[in-house]
Amino acid sequence: MTENNPEHEDLTKLGEGATQPKRELETFPNRDPERAYVVELRTDEFTCLCPKTGQPDFAEIFIRYVPDQKIVESKSLKLYLWTYRNEGVFHEHFANLLLNDLVDALSPKWCRVEVDFNARGGIGIKVLAEHGNPPNLL
Repeated sequence: MTENNPEHEDLTKLGEGATQPKRELETFPNRDPERAYVVELRTDEFTCLCPKTGQPDFAEIFIRYVPDQKIVESKSLKLYLWTYRNEGVFHEHFANLLLNDLVDALSPKWCRVEVDFNARGGIGIKVLAEHGNPPNLL
């Protein structure tokens, strides 16, 4: 492992101690852009607020994508998601915001965001948003 690797130049959060939430997704180069493979990221620690009532909402997020030239750095994704902790956002809007930001950062061949919000008031909401055509790997 070398600290002067040019692939690591744009990674400002990885290896940092205390960090703060930031709505910025960092990436690093895909070393196998010709191969179709799926990257899966999952968390069950997402929180945001209802934009009307201010009540907390909790969700599991599952992201799948086929990278082209870039791969998302997972710590920057964690810090990105953290920015929503005290923000009011409707479930459907959040899933599409996340997908749009991933597509803007990665320009993936395909990306699917699945956000499964816990039931509140007796109703759970699951939102699926997708960009591109799914690979034959699934």
